Amino acid sequence: MSNPNFIDYVKINCRSGKGGSGSVYLFRDKWNSKGGPDGGDGGQGGSVVLVGNSQLWTLLHLKYQKHVICDNGQNGGKNRRTGKNGADQVLEVPLGTVAKDAETGEVLFEITEDGQREILLEGGRGGQGNWHFKSSTRQTPRYAQPGEPGKDEWKILELKVLADVGLVGFPNAGKSTLLSVITAAKPEIANYPFTTLTPNLGIVKYRDFKSFIAADIPGIIEGASEGKGLGHRFLRHIERNSVLLFLVPADSDNIRKEYEILLDELKKFNEELMFKDRLLAISKSDMLDEELMSEIEQDLPEDVPHLFISSVTSFHMQELKDELWKLMNK
Repeated sequence: MSNPNFIDYVKINCRSGKGGSGSVYLFRDKWNSKGGPDGGDGGQGGSVVLVGNSQLWTLLHLKYQKHVICDNGQNGGKNRRTGKNGADQVLEVPLGTVAKDAETGEVLFEITEDGQREILLEGGRGGQGNWHFKSSTRQTPRYAQPGEPGKDEWKILELKVLADVGLVGFPNAGKSTLLSVITAAKPEIANYPFTTLTPNLGIVKYRDFKSFIAADIPGIIEGASEGKGLGHRFLRHIERNSVLLFLVPADSDNIRKEYEILLDELKKFNEELMFKDRLLAISKSDMLDEELMSEIEQDLPEDVPHLFISSVTSFHMQELKDELWKLMNK
C-alpha cells in the first residue's frame, strides 16, 4: 500500500504583499515653518520564500496549506522614515524540491542544499517618498510613489528523491525485497504488482563504516514515459539518483528485452538519464544453477555490467554493494 505520509506534489496559491506608499510630507518644526520635502519610503511587501531543510523528506506539511498570504509593507512616514517591511512567509521544504509556475509549467528553481533560500513570489516594492523628487526647479514636490501591488499566483512544488542509488524495474521485480535486505528500511512486500506506490529510502551500510542511500522507485510499466499508470510521478524520482540499478527477475521471459524496455522508457522521459552509470542485477537467482546462469549470460546486453543476486539467500549481496560503491566513486 502507498504511504499516506509521503507527499511529493503540492499546488499552492501564493499571494505576496503590496508595497507601502511613499509619504508626502513637508518638514515643519518650531524653527522652520516652510521646510523641504521630508516623506519617507514605503516598506517592501512580504515575499513567499522557500528554504531547504535536510531533516524533511516529504511535502506533507504543505498538503493542506492551499493559500500562503504575506503581509503588506507599511507606508512611509515623516522625517524620511521608511515604512516597515511586510513579513515574509517562509516555507521549509525537503532537498530535491522543484518549484514550477502552475500556469506555464516553467521550472523556477530547485532546492538542493540545506539552508538554501529562494524567493518563490516576490513582494511589491515600496514607493519612494517625496524627498526623492526634490530638484533645483522643484523645491516642494507634493507627490510620492505608490507601492507596487503584490502578486497572486499558483505555484507547484514537486519533490524528486535524492539518493545515491535508484532501483529501477517492472512491478514485482523484487526491488522492495532487495531494499529490505541491504538496508534497515521496511517497505511493504507482497506477491502482486504495484505493492510500492511511493519511493522508499534506506541507508546501505558499507565497509569501514561507510554508507550510501538507496531508493526503491515504484515499478515502471511500458508506456510510463507517456504518462501511463503513474509514469511521470515515478520517473521524476530517478532523475536525482547517481547510479541506476536495473532489477530484472531470473524467471523473466526475456531479461534482455525487459532491460531494453526499461532503458527506453527512461530515455523517452529524459535523455540525460542515459549518462548515468548503470548496473544490471538479475534478481531471484537462487532458482538458478551455474549452468543456467551461463546460458542466461550469453544473451545479456554487453553495454552494462551485470550481477546475479538473490535477496532470499543473500547471494552476491556484498559483491552488489562493492559494484555500486565503485560506480558511485569512479
